[in-house]
Amino acid sequence: MTDDRAASRTAAPARGLFPRARRWQAAFGTLRADLAGGLLFLALAAFSWIGPLLYPHDPLAIHAHHILAAPQARFPLGTDDLGRNVLARLMRGGQTTLAISFVASAIGLIAGLAYGLVAGLGPGWLDQILMRLLDALLAIPTLILLIFFAAIVPLGEASLAVMLGLVAWPGIARLARNEARAARERDYVRAARQFGAGRLYVARVHILRAMLPLVIVNATFLMADMILGLSGLTFLGLGIEPPHASWGGLLNSGAQLAVIDPWWLIAFPGLAIFLAILAMNMLGQGLLARLEGEGQA
Repeated sequence: MTDDRAASRTAAPARGLFPRARRWQAAFGTLRADLAGGLLFLALAAFSWIGPLLYPHDPLAIHAHHILAAPQARFPLGTDDLGRNVLARLMRGGQTTLAISFVASAIGLIAGLAYGLVAGLGPGWLDQILMRLLDALLAIPTLILLIFFAAIVPLGEASLAVMLGLVAWPGIARLARNEARAARERDYVRAARQFGAGRLYVARVHILRAMLPLVIVNATFLMADMILGLSGLTFLGLGIEPPHASWGGLLNSGAQLAVIDPWWLIAFPGLAIFLAILAMNMLGQGLLARLEGEGQA
């Protein structure tokens, strides 16, 4: 009995299904990461869409006498090399960046789920073919694909959203396929098939419902990836074209003037990108922690 008690005291705690979530718990203590991330993202969305109503300034208006003005009362975040209001452009850039990233995430999520469910619920030969194609796509670096498509597709908000979504779906497809393959062997799915339920009904009613929490968590990570991808692509000059504003474009404009040190042109767009990605990752990690807790309960 004494040996059993000693063994139980010295035994290492279980790592759980999602070990990354424990690092967030250790770092933030009792703070709910999902709540903090959700509130931060809502704050960024409010800044982008409600901010222009409270600060109605034209992001394209040129103030010739205030070129590269540092932050001041009239221009809280300064002006750029053409004398345009950085705060107004940052708000407009937030609308563009967040809207395109959201649409791209939705496209990638829907395409990945459809592909993964077809592979997971289809016959074995079809699963083998689709997964080999998926492996080939995953072997190509995402940035290379983005640059390739950006070079051959006319740039625009709609085309960027479609391009980012079509590049992002393979990871979701693999997740959906693995979940579908595991769920198809469960008793309630077998029972549904024995009662004559078709594959479409099983996928829609049973499998999608079972994987919905995991899909939502991965959707938050996908949104963060789309924000980073769009910002990186625009920073390289292959995304949103001037004079239209986006966070990556504003960061690119500031980087080109780095030799004269207009720090506000780099700091504020970079901070916006960082906070948006941080918000979505905190939301996803918090949801992972909750799923882990429910799975261990």
